[in-house]
Amino acid sequence: MSLASYIGCNIEIPCNDDEYSDDFFYIGSCFAGEDEMINVKKYQFTTPYVYEVSSHWGIEITEYMTQKTCVESKKKLIELCEIMDSSLEKGDFFELYSCWVGEETEKREGEITLQINNFDIDQIEIPEKTLVRFEK
Repeated sequence: MSLASYIGCNIEIPCNDDEYSDDFFYIGSCFAGEDEMINVKKYQFTTPYVYEVSSHWGIEITEYMTQKTCVESKKKLIELCEIMDSSLEKGDFFELYSCWVGEETEKREGEITLQINNFDIDQIEIPEKTLVRFEK
């Protein structure tokens, strides 16, 4: 199984549609298929546009992960926030949700709200099945 991360937003953003990349981080298809994208939009997000955040593994930040994976997830999250900060207008937001592929319809285990460019990456935890709302 694979941990997939998805973002939901109110605007269209550029992505690498259907083009697998070796880049450290990109927005485009990786693990999820059409059914997973439909389900995560229906069951988790409040936004009209949904994208998979692909990077060979999803974004998850918890004390239970290996140090290497946690550091990689933090780097991915910082890069994602930089991309979204330059794409969103003041007052807008985006949502992030990570889960194992096939679990997009399952109940959320948590929700948190953060400011897109005002949080301490070393003080947050983002476990799987947690909806994170990043506000600008």
